[in-house]
Amino acid sequence: MAERYIVQPAVGLQSRVRAYELRPGDPTSRPLRVFTLDPSLRKADGSLATVDVPYEPLEPGPIGRILEVECADGDIRFAPLDLENPRILIQNGHAPSPGDPGFHQQMTYAVASNVYASFRRALGRLIAWRAGRRDGRLLLRPHVASEGANAAYDSLQQEIRFGYADDPKLPGGRVFACLSHDVIAHEMTHALIDGLRARFTIPTNPDVLGLHEGLADVVALLHRFSYRDLLLAQIRRVGADIQSSEVLTRVARQLADASKTNGRSVAELLLYNRAMEAHEIGNVLSSAIFEAFNRLLHRKTERYFRLANLRTGERMPEELIQILAEQASVLAGQFLNICIRAIDYCPPVDVELGEYLRAMITADFNLVREDPWGYRETLIDCFASHGIYPQNVIAMSEDALLWRPPSRPLPNIRDLSFDILHFNGDPSVPASSEELQRQARALGDYITNPQRCEEFGLTSPGVDFDAPAIQSIRTSRRVGPDGQVLFDLIAEVTQRRTAVDAGSGVRTKFYGGSTIVVGPRGEVRFVISKSIRNEARLQRQFEHQKSSSMWTIEKDQRFHMVDDGLRMVHRRTVAGSKA
Repeated sequence: MAERYIVQPAVGLQSRVRAYELRPGDPTSRPLRVFTLDPSLRKADGSLATVDVPYEPLEPGPIGRILEVECADGDIRFAPLDLENPRILIQNGHAPSPGDPGFHQQMTYAVASNVYASFRRALGRLIAWRAGRRDGRLLLRPHVASEGANAAYDSLQQEIRFGYADDPKLPGGRVFACLSHDVIAHEMTHALIDGLRARFTIPTNPDVLGLHEGLADVVALLHRFSYRDLLLAQIRRVGADIQSSEVLTRVARQLADASKTNGRSVAELLLYNRAMEAHEIGNVLSSAIFEAFNRLLHRKTERYFRLANLRTGERMPEELIQILAEQASVLAGQFLNICIRAIDYCPPVDVELGEYLRAMITADFNLVREDPWGYRETLIDCFASHGIYPQNVIAMSEDALLWRPPSRPLPNIRDLSFDILHFNGDPSVPASSEELQRQARALGDYITNPQRCEEFGLTSPGVDFDAPAIQSIRTSRRVGPDGQVLFDLIAEVTQRRTAVDAGSGVRTKFYGGSTIVVGPRGEVRFVISKSIRNEARLQRQFEHQKSSSMWTIEKDQRFHMVDDGLRMVHRRTVAGSKA
């Protein structure tokens, strides 16, 4: 008899991630100096900042529990940076310097650590890397000549490589990707999304890699708003219209400018269509989110302008500038949480931008029911103005976009209630790999019941249908603005089918399954599914694969990916000089 389901080994990776737990007398953070954008920005424009990195004891490298910085460039080895050295500690690390390899190591570690901390804070748990190597660490390599002036996340090697190239403006000079705040944040976001949703690198429709690119840009952009001096300098320069600041919006604008060579205008690029490539789709997504951010910032600060009663051309008082900076920074943090939390509410395969919008609305509604400032309404309006619409909804309204509970009453999953689960002290940390395997089996037994299979987008294994696979099961702990705490289990189950194109006879791998949100009493709160038997979706995948350069038909008459999805996007970036 064929197995009803399988539990993937990756399920246990979550138990191997161990962050440092603060002890009495430990500081809560480690101050380190970084460039807020890159070395080209002037000090007067806020180019330098001291960031508070979550504290952990570090080995020379630096090497922590989550990240490891490699101090080598091919055969050349640099002195490992010892951030525990008292002389370095008292100076908040090395001084920012493009020519200091120690500072390169410091900046790579500091920015990457803070991006990881943002994801951990938003999701309420540690994030495991996809490959599960190096004792749970991601390797950061600040000096890799083969990457040129670009950077790349490699899921197979579990590393991010930062390259460098000759500086065209300075004979003998070098441009280092590891000195760009946005490059580090962008690639870290790729690595974190990959750890959360490994099948988001399979481009079964144009949006999949576009979501990867767009979110990586959004995370980099929103992190800039945590740098107070940078923010103050830009507000002094452009006033309340943050969108007019080239420095604060360069990520989205770079992509739009670079894409002009493809024959479309910037206005056309800001309106979604399925013919776009990944960077263009990512640009539409980031533009929609940033437009919503800008509208809400205006809405929240217009009362201060009315009180100030400024005349045309009159300079803003310093007090108003400080208020604007504080409001923008807080709002950016809130948007960052919304964008990251939405990943937990996306389907596990074949994701579309419209589904990501629904995930944002649902994730935020579950935690923050009252929305007096209209965050969700504004996001919906801005996505619609950029041509992003979910399928199969009757209206672009909050109630219509919320993911719904299961279509029929389902019994609780008793073995997944929180009074039975085993944790390692903190409810966000599983007790062991064996405990996660137990949870996965309890879920597998439940969802493969023949009477429930269809509800979860699955079917019984058989000819052309593999057994459903439990990919992950993770705790989520989210804290709302009023201090309320929401606990859930977030699980991914997928199923693979071998399908044949009726017209050409070419075969492909077609994926279905669901993201399942289980409440603390074992109740099934949401099933976000992509049915393995959805023939219309299958035909859309065939059409995409036939027209996409990311897929090829080989001698076995099957569609195969040309390469790993993110590597293909990276190569296009290098060829088009978009990064």
